[in-house]
Formats: sequence, C-alpha cells, structure tokens
Amino acid sequence: MGITNPFISVVIANLNGEKYLRDCLDSLSAQTFRDFEVIVVDNGSTDGSLNLIKRHYPWVRTIPMKKNVGFAKANNIAFRSSVSEYVATLNNDTIADRGWLEALYETAEVDSAIGMVASKILLGRERSVLDSAGMLIYPDGMSRQAGRGVTDNGQFDKIEEIFFPSACAALYRRALLDDIGFFDEDFVSFCEDTDLGLRARLAGWKALLAPKAVVRHLYSQTAGKYSRFKAYFIERNHIWVFIKDLPAIYAISFPLYTAWRYIIQMYGLLSGRGSVARISETNSKGQLINIVIKAYLDALAGLPNMLRKRRLVWRSRRISLEEYKYLLRTHRITAKELILRD
Repeated sequence: MGITNPFISVVIANLNGEKYLRDCLDSLSAQTFRDFEVIVVDNGSTDGSLNLIKRHYPWVRTIPMKKNVGFAKANNIAFRSSVSEYVATLNNDTIADRGWLEALYETAEVDSAIGMVASKILLGRERSVLDSAGMLIYPDGMSRQAGRGVTDNGQFDKIEEIFFPSACAALYRRALLDDIGFFDEDFVSFCEDTDLGLRARLAGWKALLAPKAVVRHLYSQTAGKYSRFKAYFIERNHIWVFIKDLPAIYAISFPLYTAWRYIIQMYGLLSGRGSVARISETNSKGQLINIVIKAYLDALAGLPNMLRKRRLVWRSRRISLEEYKYLLRTHRITAKELILRD
C-alpha cells in the first residue's frame, strides 16, 4: 500500500472503534487486490483508535475530527480527499474476506453503467447468517437489508441486480458520486445510503450484488444495535427519504403504510419480536413515544429544505416514472419483514 494514485479508496468512519479496528485493518492488509488506499475519518474518538493506527498501520491515512460529525459527513470528507476511480465504504466493525475488493472491482468493471456494488455481508465472525445482500424499500421510505437474519444457503451466490447497497460494505463509482453528489449530511447517520441509492437509480445508474465480496459484520457496535440514537435517526430520516426520493403519488398512501407499520410494530412489541421489542428492553414506552414525536417534529422542521432538494433530485431524473415504480415494486419489503426480524 502507500499508493500515490490508488484505483480504490476504502473509507472507514470511526468512533471509538479501537477494539474492532485491528481485525478490520488486518483484513484489508491481506486483500488480493492491491491497488487501493485506506482512509479512516476519526469522529473525535476518545479511545486509542488513532494511536493504534499510527503505531501498527502507518499505511492508513487518517483524518481526525475534533467531534463526531456523523457517518454521512465523515464519509464525504474522505470522498473529497481522494481521487480514486472507486470509493468503498466499510464499517469499522467488519472483517473483509481476502477477495472482497477484487470481487467488488471485477463486478463493477462489467459495465460502466454500474455505479454501485453490494457486498454479501454475514453476521458475526463465524455464523452463516446473512446481514445484507443489498437493500429493500418499504413504501413509506423505510429500508431494510435483503436476506437479513436468513441462513446463507447459497441463495445469494450469483451476481444479480439489486436496488442499492448497504453502505456498511459497498463500492461506489466515482463518476456516480460526481454525477449525483455524496451522502446527504443533513441525515447525519442512518438512511443516507438509502437516499444516495435512490438518487442514483433515478439518475439511471445500475446496482449489482457481488456475492464473492464477503464481509463479516459485528453489527452496530458504534451506534448501538438497539439504541435511542439509532431509533431517532431512522425514524426521522426515512421521512426525508420519502420526501426527497419517492414518487409524489405515494404521498396518498404514506399514512396508510405508516399506520400499518406502527400496527406491526405494536404487535412486535407485545409479542417480543423484532427491533422495537429489543429497544423496549432498555427504554420505557414513554421514551419510545418521545423518540417518534421528536423525529416527526424535526422531520417537519426540515421539510422546506428537503422539498428544495427533491426538486433537484427529480430534475436530474433519467429514467421514466414507470421504470422507477417498477424498481420500487420489485425491491419492496413488507411491514412484517421490515419489523419482525431482529
């Protein structure tokens, strides 16, 4: 490594991830594809993350921030600091197989219209349970990983079209980022990859799954698997995704789909199933209600800004509305699939 003009920049946003970084960076040092650099944007860590990198990984380029600027901005800072043909985003709590970058690169190079490539992400160090094989969308703007929680029996072992990748471990073509812009920094964290993915599809870019690009994910170690922080941003940001990126006609059905989602969430809460039930283990019902209320109030406050952004997004649309609706139908997830799987 130490390459002057690398073909791929691997970007890691880090916040107090010292105990995970060694495994993550060791896995990158063993990659079969060698024409790459690693950029760690440190979000004001107070542990020994930066000292660890400086001492053991001098080939890693670090960009220290004085405070936590969020996942979206941290990645954008790295995007702007690199000149590579591709940018790969990678969570700090991941371990990449040796052929990860090579598989992403070979898949992307098949067609210059492929702007995004998803990894096959598995949960944990040894388990054969899927975390993600691309992303799916619910009609109110919520998104969820395809295959999440399912045993990997080879059902995602062929290169195929997906809607868009999870930024946990994804490859983005530089030309795509130059075309549609980077992550929306107003999102701070969570759903920024949904927004970028939908904008890219509207602009005519394609997305594929690279099944040989395997990454193991220890899952939400930075933000907390079922934290209030995460719940708030997902609840707020999915509304902004809907406002920016989904067809205007969907506004008619938004209340119905959202109401149905809340009904399923209530069922999950009462039956002890799904993420809401896990959050309720450490938060009272009053706290959960306050999260939703604050998320909607803040989403409403940001409405004028998001409507301005919507006009820009839809002005640059290169596929027909019918083509986009077809993609939304093809990669749609049900409320039960969205809510009741941990």
